[in-house]
Amino acid sequence: MTPDQAEAAERLEAARKLFAGPIAFLKSAPGLQFLPDPDVPEVAFAGRSNVGKSSLLNALTGRNSLARTSNTPGRTQELNLFDVGEPIVFRLVDMPGYGFAEAPKDIVRKWKHLVNDYLRGRATLKRVLLLIDARHGLKPVDGEIMELLDKAAVSYQLVLTKGDKIKPTELEATRLKVAEGARTHPAAYPEVLATSAEKGTGIPELRAAVVAAI
Repeated sequence: MTPDQAEAAERLEAARKLFAGPIAFLKSAPGLQFLPDPDVPEVAFAGRSNVGKSSLLNALTGRNSLARTSNTPGRTQELNLFDVGEPIVFRLVDMPGYGFAEAPKDIVRKWKHLVNDYLRGRATLKRVLLLIDARHGLKPVDGEIMELLDKAAVSYQLVLTKGDKIKPTELEATRLKVAEGARTHPAAYPEVLATSAEKGTGIPELRAAVVAAI
């Protein structure tokens, strides 16, 4: 094993241990005034409705029901916060899904305000993990969110979900294409991770990416 490989293995193990420890749901915040004091680093998860955000959070934390999964797009309408570690090392923030056309316009507007306010006003936000369905790649609405993150100067990394739903060759082609798209955005982290919540693929690397971000 080379020194680089040993270092990478060490990072993966340290992240595994941290996520294997205490993780607890803290609260749901419908507005910034309901957020806890900004006293620990935060890593947020964003993505289109039904991108598999809750399933990925459950896989990441090794819990079956930490984040509620639903076949109904747009179920998450608030910022859901989870404390990681005891004492708390950092927080995971599950953001409302975007791009759900069937939602009432006033709800969509409320989501946009909440997300905008959080991204622009949260000093402890270290990184946003922007989830992209591997079957569909980047959509125009993803580009809008990326521009929003660029303007807010929030560091973000693109993560492909549902990687088990397509062939490995297609997955790699999508990953390369998404990485190419990310290069045109100043706040995007260059590496694109491919994951599968169902198979566990890429989950150790995603945990390490979260720990590196904080």
